[in-house]
Amino acid sequence: MEPEQTEPEPVANRIEIGERARFLYEEQARYKVLYGGRGSLKSWSAARTLLLMGGERRLRILCAREFQNSIADSVHRVLTDQIVLMGLDDLYAVQKATIQGANGTEFIFAGLRHNTTSLKSLEGIDICWVEEAEAVSEESWQVLEPTIRKPGSEIWVTFNPGMETDPTYQRFVVRKRDDAIVVKVGWKDNPWLPAVLRKQAEDMLRTDPEAYDHVWGGETWSRSDAQVLNGKWIVDEFTPVVGDRDESKNWDGPYYGADWGFAADPTVLVRAWIYDTRLYIEHEAYAVGCELDDTPALFDSVPGSRDHIIRADNSRPETISHISRRGFRIDAVEKWPDSVKDGITCLRGFDKIVIHPRCRNFQQEARLYKYKTDRLTGDVLPVVIDKHNHGWDAIRYALAPFIRNKGISMFDSAVMAGMERLMLSLGGAW
Repeated sequence: MEPEQTEPEPVANRIEIGERARFLYEEQARYKVLYGGRGSLKSWSAARTLLLMGGERRLRILCAREFQNSIADSVHRVLTDQIVLMGLDDLYAVQKATIQGANGTEFIFAGLRHNTTSLKSLEGIDICWVEEAEAVSEESWQVLEPTIRKPGSEIWVTFNPGMETDPTYQRFVVRKRDDAIVVKVGWKDNPWLPAVLRKQAEDMLRTDPEAYDHVWGGETWSRSDAQVLNGKWIVDEFTPVVGDRDESKNWDGPYYGADWGFAADPTVLVRAWIYDTRLYIEHEAYAVGCELDDTPALFDSVPGSRDHIIRADNSRPETISHISRRGFRIDAVEKWPDSVKDGITCLRGFDKIVIHPRCRNFQQEARLYKYKTDRLTGDVLPVVIDKHNHGWDAIRYALAPFIRNKGISMFDSAVMAGMERLMLSLGGAW
């Protein structure tokens, strides 16, 4: 007797999403916006809902973000992980650059910046999901919106607020619009939040309420004179130049720096470059509660980390010894009484600090790294708060040979390097 044939389980029965994100599936609107702080299931919910909808009917879905140099910079991994977690392997085939549904659904991935021509050529998009939309420029919005023009098409927007003046925040949160459903979510809306993240949120609320409002509460952040790097940093794509026959075009570096984490602090490795009077932060490895035995794998996520000297905090000789025995070249950086102050002077001596879009933790630290302020007057005090500085400490170690008190300042070094290139270009000796 042949086994009884049963109908496959409906896709909708295989999905769990946050309650406040259900409008993505249940409502219709030109714009669907989900924004808020860390741990609030924004990307998770959007990915799951799109996979659900794409399994039910044939859709052409564009997954966009402001910056995307490679598929690794996209939400391809998020969608792939959710396909496995939801048991949708029978519905989707994951390919290197796309995801294809058995019913013809297609997920396409693209960056918005510097991609105007190819974006305008896209047709028949049913849903465009814009992830990390806080970084999307006004110019990119002006190109994207008329591109998604199929009747009934939707634009989904997920983001963690940055500055109140950011185009995305202004476009969807500040300005009320009839064609948009805008929902704010937080970590308390996430019934599946891991205990370790819950503790991080509660600890920050207790010790640093202002930072909590931004990181976990989804509030915007205002620039202030109390920010250590106020006005010095920007986020932009870049590609270091090395090996060019014209020496004046080559960048100095890469420079690697590490800061060792503890139970609640991150272990950090950074890779940076210098060109003329700018510092470029290209790659970060950043993990809270990283076990010592897991640190080599963390460091391996930064290209070239085994090929160059890594300068690191000298207060953990046992950690340096452990990591060195696993094939990394670690140079312990000596500290001096004003090493933090001199390091900040060095960083502020650059014309700009350019943070690559992939370095999300550096962007956050750049906003939150602050001086103390007087409780009564609000005056900024010359005392650096020892928080949100693990990435910047790693940068200080990476640049230690150039910092004042150890020779010449980084700014002077960059100027000298620029003069050297100029002399070389003129055919003179240096």
